[in-house]
Amino acid sequence: MPAPLAPSLTLRAGPDALALLRARGLRGDDVTVVPGASGGAKWLALAGLDRYVFGELLQAPRDRPLHAIGSSIGSWRLACLAQRDPAAALARGHHAYIHEQRYSGLKPPPAEVSAVLGRALARLLGETGPDEILAHPHVRLHVLTAEARGAAASARRGVLTAALGAAAAANAVSRRTLGWRLTRCVFHACDARGEASPFRALADLPTVHRPLTRENLAPALAASGSIPLLMEGVRVPGAPGLHWDGGTLDYHLDLDFGADGDEPDGRPGLVLYPHFYPHLVPGWFDKGLPWRRARGPAHARRFRRALLVAPSPAFVAALPGGKIPDRRDFYALPEPERVRRWQAVADASARLGDELRALVDAGRVADAARPWDAPA
Repeated sequence: MPAPLAPSLTLRAGPDALALLRARGLRGDDVTVVPGASGGAKWLALAGLDRYVFGELLQAPRDRPLHAIGSSIGSWRLACLAQRDPAAALARGHHAYIHEQRYSGLKPPPAEVSAVLGRALARLLGETGPDEILAHPHVRLHVLTAEARGAAASARRGVLTAALGAAAAANAVSRRTLGWRLTRCVFHACDARGEASPFRALADLPTVHRPLTRENLAPALAASGSIPLLMEGVRVPGAPGLHWDGGTLDYHLDLDFGADGDEPDGRPGLVLYPHFYPHLVPGWFDKGLPWRRARGPAHARRFRRALLVAPSPAFVAALPGGKIPDRRDFYALPEPERVRRWQAVADASARLGDELRALVDAGRVADAARPWDAPA
């Protein structure tokens, strides 16, 4: 008899989330916040999970807003959630990202990368996407960018490289030093509805809040994914300065999502976080700093009402190359092999959505989740 397959998912839940899941199971109308992390090609490993969560679970009738906040590719994923047909938007985005992202060489100029990915974003949005996002009956999209000041806003590669190097060095001492050069911008769709964003109190870094409009929505999404040195910075209508990838400051969205009952109506609310990894890295400059991973009592409090759902190590090991796709594949793989692998990963990710659906239907999500502060 063959051995049972290892689970494809890893689930972590804060104490408030566990209590809600044990009492009610995972219900779409209980979810009030969906974060989306930076990660470029890594979103392909979540394709099937996003199709289920965005296209089925979160389509349940609801009577309160669903706040979707993302940086970089996370904001693009959540722009799919905020469209009328999330599954169709995801399909357009995945196809463009895999099959239409082609460059003139291994080191294309920033203008070329920005143009190619700009066309992929346009495919994802389609002709009516911006209007659908702004008029969505319950999803409120929040797009994170990093607004640069001084040398960090320079178009000269040498100056920008030096500014980023200085930012990385200072960040190794204190994450708050990033505020010397960068401001977190939260473009959101709440103002037009007369609603307050639940992220208005963010104070760990300098933060400004601006309304999403028909004119700035696509530029804000482009800016949210504009990696410094690899792409061009973006001027967003109605916002000063040059804007870079939101992941520069908020790589995996290590934010304080509040306690159960912190919603304006006082009702229980869940933070549902589909993520590439079972761990969180606060900022782009923290990737090489293992001590900066979101762990310990302080982070357990921040994520007390969060349920994180990620591919399991067994699932990742079974992917082509034994890993989740990333930007290095452009350099390590011939173009046809990269396309083949990325499409294979997107196809295989259907298992993630199927497994979560089965857990939801059986009322076993709480049983499958381990406490947020449990040892890895």
